[in-house]
Amino acid sequence: MVSRKELANAIRALSMDAVQKANSGHPGAPLGMADIAEVLWNDFLKHNPANPKWFDRDRFVLSNGHGSMLIYSLLHLAGYDLSMDDLKNFRQLNSRTPGHPEYGYTPGVETTTGPLGQGIANAVGMAISERTLAAQFNRPDHTIVDHYTYTFMGDGCMMEGISHEVCSLAGTLGLGKLIAVYDDNNISIDGEVGGWFTDNTPQRFSAYGWHVIENIDGHDAEAVKKALAEARLITDKPSLICCKTIIGYGAPNKQGKEICHGAPLGDEEIKLTREALGWAHPPFTVPDDIYKGWNARDKGAEIEGAWDRKFEAYSQAHPELAAEFTRRMNGELPAGWEQGASDFIRATNAKAEKVATRKASLLSLNGYGPLLPELIGGSADLAGSNLTIWDGSKGIQDEAGGNYIYFGVREFGMTAIANGIALHGGFIPYTSTFLIFSDYARNALRMAALMKQHSIYVFTHDSIGLGEDGPTHQPVEQATTLRMIPNMSVWRPCDAVETAAAWKQAVENRTGPTSLLLSRQGLPHMERNSEQLANIAKGGYILHDCGCNNPDAIIIATGSEVELAVNAARELAGKGKKIRVVSMVSTDVFDAQDESYRQSVLPDNITARVAIEAGISDGWYKYVGSSGKIIGLDRFGESAPAEDLFKLFGFTVENIVKTVEEMAG
Repeated sequence: MVSRKELANAIRALSMDAVQKANSGHPGAPLGMADIAEVLWNDFLKHNPANPKWFDRDRFVLSNGHGSMLIYSLLHLAGYDLSMDDLKNFRQLNSRTPGHPEYGYTPGVETTTGPLGQGIANAVGMAISERTLAAQFNRPDHTIVDHYTYTFMGDGCMMEGISHEVCSLAGTLGLGKLIAVYDDNNISIDGEVGGWFTDNTPQRFSAYGWHVIENIDGHDAEAVKKALAEARLITDKPSLICCKTIIGYGAPNKQGKEICHGAPLGDEEIKLTREALGWAHPPFTVPDDIYKGWNARDKGAEIEGAWDRKFEAYSQAHPELAAEFTRRMNGELPAGWEQGASDFIRATNAKAEKVATRKASLLSLNGYGPLLPELIGGSADLAGSNLTIWDGSKGIQDEAGGNYIYFGVREFGMTAIANGIALHGGFIPYTSTFLIFSDYARNALRMAALMKQHSIYVFTHDSIGLGEDGPTHQPVEQATTLRMIPNMSVWRPCDAVETAAAWKQAVENRTGPTSLLLSRQGLPHMERNSEQLANIAKGGYILHDCGCNNPDAIIIATGSEVELAVNAARELAGKGKKIRVVSMVSTDVFDAQDESYRQSVLPDNITARVAIEAGISDGWYKYVGSSGKIIGLDRFGESAPAEDLFKLFGFTVENIVKTVEEMAG
């Protein structure tokens, strides 16, 4: 029977060989954490390599994602569909083993990690999902949701500010099935961390409300096993296991030093490491007895089979709950969603109400919330301004099966937690803050888009229209930069009807996250016929037309500026000008329409075009062309009432009329 050390050394050998072959990568963490990983995966982790998407599996998140060969080695050895050739192709083009773990590329990788601290944030979201789903679906004598979330963290994760945000919240929420292992090796890229990181980490986490297990020898398998067993017994708070390890363990000349963190060991050092570890096998060679010691397929099939039998009994006892659980885990929308949502949009159009689009968003939540039991969300301490608490909201802090999260002032953490919720499955998460503070959340927004996750962002106070709070709070570049993120859908509605339509599209969008940019100030209802109402879903449509195929000019606008465009068109019509107004509520959705539709809205032969948006102008040139005009805002705002600011910066009917007349004669 092979020893634990031999099993762990298989991780070390595969990791250093793959990094060396690629001539790129981070061998230090896999060599240092191999013993911890061996104990977790072989003694505790509930998973089935033959079915990486089995719902009640434990989740494992490598927050220190630069050590990606650790998880690739684990997946290969445990029996996942990740071959030795895949390991040999580490960090190469079209590889299933990219430089950092990427969701969707590698079976068994639960989330994309690499930007430090976001992995632990995702893990917090997964733990929230597990506990909330358990409360919603488990019944006496029928426990179908019962799994842990494990995450590995390094010094870099601990230093990143996001870890403070999410670990504080995790402690407050008492997430007892979240277990983090801290790889305390005292090394980061620049060397020994004592010059820049002297926090008392155990005390920090104790202050957060975590159960902390200190001073575990990360190379002592029995000590690690005992610590993990203790952590699993703590049900009312998350646990942190602080493991002392040696980075690059086994490399005689490089272990314990920063030189093994992010560079191959080199052929000579690998030879010496093999000797030091007693690993006498050639590169990329694992003996059969070690494979047998690692293989988790039989055990995984047995565990999943037992769960299947439990779910069958659950289905007999609670058929409606079982069907609902299956629907949500499969990511399917409720049967009545399409009809209910369409009815709500038509009702909103008939009501013809003047409201701020942030208020229209709340109305949409109240309209759609009862149709979507999977909806879960919250705000970064701005619920009274973002208007995210709808009539059916129940705080998870107060009720385990609730659907509302009070995130506190934690924009970055909130957004990354939502990524974890989306990745876990069973929920559609929404989060909210002022649009200006999307910058705090920027990298988590990018990660959601990179992973194509179904998350909805409610960004209110979308322009200088918020007024007196001034340029610190007035977004200028944010709409443009959000539109630049691949896979991010961005909607800036002009009234309650477009807001309702945008929410519907956000719920239905499965190709990536959606950002809703909403006004503080009230916006009037725009009249529409049934065709226009349907065309909102196409991202851009003709809202006001001149009754002809050859308008003298086209005005393109979004959000609060649409009202100005329509009023300007009416004034110009009184002067004999034929003007078309296009509401470009979502540029990315409009751009995805077929050529014939786009030409019907913005025909090439009409070159007199004006775009209006209270933000950076650069992105609008693709719609107005080199001969068009843009009324935008390429500077920061000022502190003053909104109406004064719109006048100061040229967002007036008079200025639009003047601009169009200069172009169209």
